[in-house]
Amino acid sequence: MRQVSGSGRKRVLICGSVAFDTIMVFPDRFKAHILPDKIHMLNVSFLVPQMRREFGGCAGNIAYNLRLLGDEGYPMATVGRDFGPYADWMRQTGVPQDYVRVIEDEYTAQGFVTTDLDDNQIWAFHPGAMQMAHLNRVSDVPDVAIGIVAPDGREGMIQHAAEFAQAGIPFIFDPGQGLPMFDGEDLRRFVEQATWLAVNDYEWQLVQQKTGWTADDVMQRVEALIITRGASGSVIYAEGREIVIPCAKPRAVVDPTGCGDAYRAGLIHGLLHGFDWETTGRIASLMGAIKVESRGTQNHRFTMEELAQRYEDSFGAPLPRPEGAGQPTAQASAG
Repeated sequence: MRQVSGSGRKRVLICGSVAFDTIMVFPDRFKAHILPDKIHMLNVSFLVPQMRREFGGCAGNIAYNLRLLGDEGYPMATVGRDFGPYADWMRQTGVPQDYVRVIEDEYTAQGFVTTDLDDNQIWAFHPGAMQMAHLNRVSDVPDVAIGIVAPDGREGMIQHAAEFAQAGIPFIFDPGQGLPMFDGEDLRRFVEQATWLAVNDYEWQLVQQKTGWTADDVMQRVEALIITRGASGSVIYAEGREIVIPCAKPRAVVDPTGCGDAYRAGLIHGLLHGFDWETTGRIASLMGAIKVESRGTQNHRFTMEELAQRYEDSFGAPLPRPEGAGQPTAQASAG
């Protein structure tokens, strides 16, 4: 497994979105109000007495989870003139804003979702300032140990992957919800540039369809292919092996939104501190399980002692101490 911790550089650069998520609950079922024979002329309105606004976006979520793990994650993102409340939250939780650029004539990226009693969802997403992500450059950030290219504006994802590769900075390519923006040629180039590829099982099927590549083809180009499978755990192809990672059992299943970002923070933590793939995958799995126990993407908290206990409870082995670890009680604070 590649060692990224020996150089003395500890910064993680997280290229991706920072967004507001507005979540509304419709206390009925969509199907009771949508006439199948009138779907071509749809005109409906849903009363949503429950609504909450959460801080989200892949870069924001990953950085928050890294902060819980005691690591230094720097989001690189473009946000809009309405960013103020999110900026306050980042200050409270200790997530740096050094490379978050405000675009004054745009709104921050925002997702709007209405969920019914059957957990069906209707989403609308406004990219806003996220479309200007290419204004940020990897070369503006010193002492980067590891990077990640997560869902963001199309130009920004292409540019940041190329800049990581040119600078020789190892990085994870995590296409996520951004996959529809790219064709096979784009994805083949991303994989050629990346050090590691992280996808869920559905995204992996799309990557294979678009690129025409198998797992063996991808493994000729990256050091590891990580595929998450929800409640079925995950699998890591690395070092000529297929490493099956069990799913850590959550105490309750409350909200899966953001579990993938929590998992990726666990991956980065393991890579940053030189853990083997078995340990890294288990930390990532546990991070996803902890996240699913809370509503929203940045409302869960733990101390490193609590993480270590849950790791041992879940996997029957002690959690190794990270290289260069500081106080084991590092955690984000909501003030």
